[in-house]
Amino acid sequence: MERIPIFRPWLGPEEKAAVAQVLDSGRLQQGERVAAFEEAFRKVSGTDHAAAVASGSSALHLALHALRLKRSAYVHSSPLTYVSTGSAVAQAGLRLSLSDISLASYNLDDDHVERALEGDDAALLPVHLYGLPAPMDGLLEIAARRSLKVVEDCAQAVGARYKGRPVGSMGDLGCFSFNTMKIVTTGEGGMVATNDEKLAAAVRVARDLGRRGKGYEFQEVGGNLRMSEVEAAIGIEQLKKLPASLERRRANAAFYAERLKDLRGLALPMEPPGLEHAWYQYTVRVLGGKREALRAHLDGEGIDTGVYYAMGLHELGIFEGVRHGQLGRCEMACREVLSVPVHPGVGLAERERVGQAVTGFFA
Repeated sequence: MERIPIFRPWLGPEEKAAVAQVLDSGRLQQGERVAAFEEAFRKVSGTDHAAAVASGSSALHLALHALRLKRSAYVHSSPLTYVSTGSAVAQAGLRLSLSDISLASYNLDDDHVERALEGDDAALLPVHLYGLPAPMDGLLEIAARRSLKVVEDCAQAVGARYKGRPVGSMGDLGCFSFNTMKIVTTGEGGMVATNDEKLAAAVRVARDLGRRGKGYEFQEVGGNLRMSEVEAAIGIEQLKKLPASLERRRANAAFYAERLKDLRGLALPMEPPGLEHAWYQYTVRVLGGKREALRAHLDGEGIDTGVYYAMGLHELGIFEGVRHGQLGRCEMACREVLSVPVHPGVGLAERERVGQAVTGFFA
């Protein structure tokens, strides 16, 4: 029986034809297709500007760089996220502060954020983890009251909405990833979205070796963090599939929610009223220390799973000066979270196999 992978890019003849056109043109470096992809993505993100970059990590780094925060200031974020969130802070010459999550949403708990912030925190970096928007009303209120900048880490949440607003459109900048696992993929690649023209210009300069325009005028020391025409061509086609991709993910998530709702020992993910989950991952918590046993059981049934993430940022040991209090909820989640396949390649038969295998484990 064919294995069900934890992710599978939804690629087809449209992407192949688009790439072939770029190769035939002989123009591979950032150009017209990148501009077209930026315009298409700007509409998806609900922002005035979008700048395509080399990766989601690059997007975070460039966004923080564009804010021109005081060196060594603190950026406050979630401990339950991929290493790139913390790495971008360190690479920008800033320091990381963390507070605990909500076990219901896996996102920052705004009450914990309020208590954890200190006078040298300069920005909030909420993560819309697994595709569920963070509690932006509370976080934006805190930011406004304390004069903090807000950078949204939307790497896992393209297509998600918070009370009708697309993620990435509520803070000063929103950062997206198009890694091969992501809802929209270009293989690698990322995007910075913003409503601030000056911030958008700063990102565009820094991604292109610090160059302003197309001449030989260099405004600052920058890096080559551009997106290629090949990646943009794939991205344009991927955006056309985004509504259908989200629909399939939501249908799969709804199936799991109904099929698994009565299983004791399993805590299912939530979708609060007014929030639209993108379902990048369908992540449960396996209680009672049985996660690895369930994972082994599903592996034996030909079903891949993922643990995102086995350690919090504060446990990695690579972020000098990370500041945090008690992170017990994050540490509990790291011991219990398990993601099962929810991507568009999971059809009726595949999701039935997943549901049957999980149910069988708890029988």
